[in-house]
Amino acid sequence: MMAETKTDTNVIGLTRSDYKGQPSTLCPGCGHNTIATQILMACYEVGIHPNRIAKFSGIGCSSKSANYFLNASFGFNGLHGRMPSMTLGAAFADNTMKIIGISGDGDTANIGLGQFKHLVRRNLPMVYIIENNGVYGLTKGQFSATSERGLELKYQGKNPFLPIDIVKEALIGNASFIARSFAGDPKQLRELIKSALSHRGTSVLDIISPCVSFNNREDTLHSYNWGRQHEAPLHDIAYVPTRRSIILREFGEGEIKEVTLHDGSKIILKKLEKAYDPTNKWHAIRMIEEAEQNKWFLTGLIYVNPDQPTIYDYLNLGEEPLNRLPVDKLRPEPATIEDINLRMQ
Repeated sequence: MMAETKTDTNVIGLTRSDYKGQPSTLCPGCGHNTIATQILMACYEVGIHPNRIAKFSGIGCSSKSANYFLNASFGFNGLHGRMPSMTLGAAFADNTMKIIGISGDGDTANIGLGQFKHLVRRNLPMVYIIENNGVYGLTKGQFSATSERGLELKYQGKNPFLPIDIVKEALIGNASFIARSFAGDPKQLRELIKSALSHRGTSVLDIISPCVSFNNREDTLHSYNWGRQHEAPLHDIAYVPTRRSIILREFGEGEIKEVTLHDGSKIILKKLEKAYDPTNKWHAIRMIEEAEQNKWFLTGLIYVNPDQPTIYDYLNLGEEPLNRLPVDKLRPEPATIEDINLRMQ
């Protein structure tokens, strides 16, 4: 890789290195790493200073990935499914910050579904990214709420339940910006993230992010069963073979592409046509229903309403951050307190 030069700077004079995070500890080939790279690149290209970004996450492989971009940003890794409420509090403390929330399909569609739905209906200005792999990868691959019915996993059996579609939930919940992408389509993903960063409201990005499969033949030394029978552990370690990240060649609007995942299963991606109108909510719902019937993962900007009021508008929040208000603005005048007390008698 060539060294960066002074000419490799963005509009605010920073290089891509200024947007880097910690080295990833996720499985080599994990789609979450590709997403982290595209978040980094989107922020660099848009020209947002890392110090003006706050990032939040819950629990899971996806939530770990917040460490892998924007070292110079504020960040907090919280409880499983509770990222939205933490984000809401931080956003109100300083509404001048750009907020990025990183979540997973378990963190959002299982334990965090209630918080997700209430966040989007309030339209808090933030980018809400769901790294959706359909399993609980951090705890060895249990089904999540987005796992398709009939999916068979080695240690889980067959999933009997219908999946939750995060995009459909966001549409019904009145989110003001909804998009879906695939971790292996970095060009589309980066442009959607850049658009989400410029939207004033909750920008929901459901990103299909394939989980790297484990090398788990029972007759090999690196299998889970063999290790359990012969272990004398010093540390809790799982071996995952190196895999190449799934990256797609470009394909155009309206095209359909079948993608083979690490475990040999396939998904079908379909990009929205150029003529598609993302401001038509009824059209968006119809397209999602059509995609579900055809077993497509529909990608692109699915719905946007740039004029929808945010929670800041509803509450008439001022431009000055609450965490910087001086004491004289926070403390009511004695006459005001006395008047309140008199009216409450």
